[in-house]
Amino acid sequence: MFNFLKKIFGTAQERLLRKYSHTAALVNEWDKQFQPLNDEQLRSKTQEFVERLNKGEPLDQLLPEAFATVKVACRRLCGTEVHVSGYEQRWDMVPYDVQIVGAIALHYGAIAEMQTGEGKTLTAILPLYLNALTKKPVHLVTVNDYLAKRDCQWVGTVLRWLGLTTAALTGDTPPEQRKEIYQADVVYGTASEFGFDYLRDNSMAMTHEEQVQRGHYFAIVDEVDSILIDEARTPLIISGPAPISRQMYEELKPAVADLVRKQRDLCNSLANEAKREIEQITSPSDKQQQERYDSAMRTLWLVSKGIPRHRILSKVKEDPDKRAALDKWDLYFYSDQNKEEKQQALASLFIIVDERSNEFELTDKGIHAWVSFAHNEAATDDFIMLDISEEYLKIDEDSSLDAETKVERKLSVQAEDGHRKERAHNLRQMLRAHLMMERDVDYIVQDNKIIIIDEHTGRPQPGRRFSDGLHQAIEAKESVPIQRETQTYATITLQNYFRMYEKLAGMTGTAMTEANEFKQIYTLEVLAIPTYKPCQRRDAHDLVYMSEREKYQAILKEIKETHAQGRPILIGTESVEVSEKLSRICRQNELPHAVLNAKNHEQEAEIVAHAGQRGAVTISTNMAGRGTDIKLGFGVAALGGLHVIGTTRHQSRRIDRQLRGRSARLGDPGSSIFFVSFEDSLLRLFAAPRLTAILQRFRPPEGEPIGSAAILTKSIETAQKRVEQRHFAIRKHTLEYDDVMNKQRQAVYSFRNEILQTADALALATELLHEVCIMGCDRFLKNRSQEGEWDIEGLSDWLMKLFPVSFDKEELDQDNLDKVQMAEFVKQRIVTAFKEKIARDQAHFDEIGKRGWAPENDPISDGIRNLMLRQLDRRWQEHLLTMDHLRTDVSLRAVGQRDPLVEFKHEAFALFDTLGRSLKEEIAKGLFRFQIVAMPMPLQGDGAMQQLLSSMHLETQRPLGELLPLSLEEISILSLDSVATPSIKAVETDKVAARKGRRRRS
Repeated sequence: MFNFLKKIFGTAQERLLRKYSHTAALVNEWDKQFQPLNDEQLRSKTQEFVERLNKGEPLDQLLPEAFATVKVACRRLCGTEVHVSGYEQRWDMVPYDVQIVGAIALHYGAIAEMQTGEGKTLTAILPLYLNALTKKPVHLVTVNDYLAKRDCQWVGTVLRWLGLTTAALTGDTPPEQRKEIYQADVVYGTASEFGFDYLRDNSMAMTHEEQVQRGHYFAIVDEVDSILIDEARTPLIISGPAPISRQMYEELKPAVADLVRKQRDLCNSLANEAKREIEQITSPSDKQQQERYDSAMRTLWLVSKGIPRHRILSKVKEDPDKRAALDKWDLYFYSDQNKEEKQQALASLFIIVDERSNEFELTDKGIHAWVSFAHNEAATDDFIMLDISEEYLKIDEDSSLDAETKVERKLSVQAEDGHRKERAHNLRQMLRAHLMMERDVDYIVQDNKIIIIDEHTGRPQPGRRFSDGLHQAIEAKESVPIQRETQTYATITLQNYFRMYEKLAGMTGTAMTEANEFKQIYTLEVLAIPTYKPCQRRDAHDLVYMSEREKYQAILKEIKETHAQGRPILIGTESVEVSEKLSRICRQNELPHAVLNAKNHEQEAEIVAHAGQRGAVTISTNMAGRGTDIKLGFGVAALGGLHVIGTTRHQSRRIDRQLRGRSARLGDPGSSIFFVSFEDSLLRLFAAPRLTAILQRFRPPEGEPIGSAAILTKSIETAQKRVEQRHFAIRKHTLEYDDVMNKQRQAVYSFRNEILQTADALALATELLHEVCIMGCDRFLKNRSQEGEWDIEGLSDWLMKLFPVSFDKEELDQDNLDKVQMAEFVKQRIVTAFKEKIARDQAHFDEIGKRGWAPENDPISDGIRNLMLRQLDRRWQEHLLTMDHLRTDVSLRAVGQRDPLVEFKHEAFALFDTLGRSLKEEIAKGLFRFQIVAMPMPLQGDGAMQQLLSSMHLETQRPLGELLPLSLEEISILSLDSVATPSIKAVETDKVAARKGRRRRS
């Protein structure tokens, strides 16, 4: 019945496409009406639309006319030379109907899936123009700086011709220019730059003028699956040097290298022994020889747990029967009844490596070996954590210790616990760097630095660092300078950043496979847009080989045959290492080629520009799969077009589709084929076990692909789906934790912006003092009738600890005052004392003002604002560190059958509540302990007054924590008769410290 109705009414996608096609027809009607207009009349449409919007006309109602205006403008520009990426390019684009349909989908907040070469870049211009008419922030988000600049220069020409402003935001944009860039009607930039600017605005800006962004209204995300899916697994983090550095990577490096070498030597010995044993077996049917064979395969199974990619192990797996024997041992040890035997077997290794989960574990043998390699008494404690509660109990029960000694002992226990945890963490990261992180796969070494390689695009990520000390561990491993440890200052996930936009849309060639995630996380629907011309690409079945060696031989044969035809070839690889290996193979066979990877990404535009020429051979990581169209050279289409060769199946089906999509753009001919081996990580880790049975049955002769392509292709896709589901779970897990932090982040950033933007910081400070008074009364005055619930003495001590205001206990203990009245009474006394303090400070400046000098800003307001920001930023950074530790701690509670996420939510709420209370108390305390004072500054010529104002502005904007300590002699107001002119400084003072003749630095 459902299928019958679907045939009559069509699917939801088909109905939506029909609706948008009707709107596209309206656009074409307006296009005909606007064609007779001259250039000036057409440009004036922009101002007309803005005025109509200001009068209340809905934006959706303007869509047909606005899109038609853009279409006519594109037609007018045809033949015009546009300067793009250093060379002149002739404009030749006018939107097709399918592009208009895609543009309509983008305007209504959907993801438009448009195939490669269908003109997504031009499509985006239509909704960008329409939404920019609102004069609200409109952003086009790209995957790299090159595309941001290129698109702004190229298609931004249309927007500029119509009277709108455009700007490109890239990593090399200076901070002082960013505010001006965000004032443009349409801003092109990368996701990370938009996200980091948001974090800087809300965690580092010290004045409202330093904030650069102006809101989040409409964003189109180009290559939306790459940004919102692939990159979303890693949050954006702004970090700075940690105040205390305890890194021990250089100290641990030699012993870690020795331990890893010991593991490698052991596995080499076991593998060689098993190999000799297998080679000596002549009659597998003999019972005794069968036992020897089984023992040898058991040994190889053990090698697979120590070094999963051991060369002898890989060679053995080329034989389907031996592969089946290994799988048999895997199944045997997976059984519960054999777990004890499994543990005994694994105990002979030093380290157990689980490649699938990307984890490792030291055995008891490994721990003992570590202690011997470390040559350090502390090494015996590297895997023993202190039970602090038990240690405290022992100290408390020791009657020979006095109270002061007990406190010292407890502090010593705390320090020892911190040292052990830090050393254990450093050790684990050093082992991870040696065991799990591969050079030219996960990172490259360039200019004596570790540069991360993006696992999805293959692009270098300069300026980014692995978190949690892993980057420092890799630096130690590769013997490059180790950077200082960092501490998180601000962080946000891309999911939560992009969910701030009122309207969000996206476009890509590959989104359908992740449609469920887009709907669930971002409430974005995916709409597949028809192609302008039917796709002519021929996609061959995958060729699957037993070994990597056979696969590369087949790839070389394919390259030679296709190159002989004169067709251009694009060879896609998964890593820098593989691209360089293929390059060596091509050089040995005298095949001219170009290589595009993270080591030479600066040449990307040049290499891609020549990739479609006759006879071109291009070896590339996934860099050539995003935002770049390979245009065919003259006569290449007649030869069959671009031939794409995939050297492996990626863990995501989308990456494979992107690589295929480089070929056959806009109806051009083309072809694609993937070569796969059973040594590829995807099949090795995630393929179904039944594949081994297929291999035993269909094992072809050496060098030939395995038969039953349909079964194998289905198995490969199943493995890819497993990995995609796993990655989705990781992203969702990250988001669930960040959702908790997001609520806290919004509250803190909202308070911070209130401090920055308020014109009267004094009023804000007074309001905060009131809140602190209420908070104190709620804490100490709960119930007058209950003993201990109405603690006047506690309230009095707490108030005098925070404020330099005397409170008589009898004065507070009045029977006729309830809690609300008591809070009002306390507030009046404290606010009055605060106003008196401010009045004294103001009197100093009034005296200076009588001499003809006045500061540019209100120094008292600036001082209060800086004090509040400094305290807020410091406590928020400490809170982020605490939350990082909490997230690590709660993961262990799953052992106790408790949900870590629920535990995290409960404790995070309690920590944030504590943060709010302590922050308000610290600010309230600080308001009575800072002074705005004049400092001597030598005069220099006629510009002394300007110098004074400039100095004052700079100093008052700086965080108070950056100011140098001042002596008591300097804390005074100098008259204008002095030899120096005063500049304004905000400092904190403490009455007790002042009486002792010193000032405590804040």
